[in-house]
Amino acid sequence: MITMSKICEVCGKHPVAGRNVSHSHRVTGRTFRPNIQQVTIKDAQGDVRKANICTSCMKAGKVVRA
Repeated sequence: MITMSKICEVCGKHPVAGRNVSHSHRVTGRTFRPNIQQVTIKDAQGDVRKANICTSCMKAGKVVRA
């Protein structure tokens, strides 16, 4: 398994805690994780590098992919 950061380098989105609530209203803890992907981008200086970006930032076009 490849370990990668769980934080988007563009928007700063990160895992947050929440709760699952069943039909019988039993409550258990859970984690909402953003969909983070490692992609090759071209940064502001024009360098090509890999970055951890959430898919919503990719879809919105907030990064230039190399």
